[in-house]
Amino acid sequence: MKGYRSKFIFTFIVYFLGFASAIYVLAPPPEGSENQFGAAADSHLNFDSQEFVKSFNSGMHKCMDFGKETTLRTVKYIREKVREHQLEAES
Repeated sequence: MKGYRSKFIFTFIVYFLGFASAIYVLAPPPEGSENQFGAAADSHLNFDSQEFVKSFNSGMHKCMDFGKETTLRTVKYIREKVREHQLEAES
């Protein structure tokens, strides 16, 4: 039961830290202060959607490949542990 509680609290904290970060970034700056983002704030004017799509697609394919590779390694590890457990049970 302790593991479940700690996972829930950790998830709760991470979720709200992300939420607070989003509010901080999206909130308007206080009056009288300079824009902290400089040219980045105007970058949406020069946004190239096709370039973004290609970049996003490339990133998603890398994530999928990484996920597949990690899944295969995990399956191999679990199979090894099951075999070890079966051998110990037979002994």
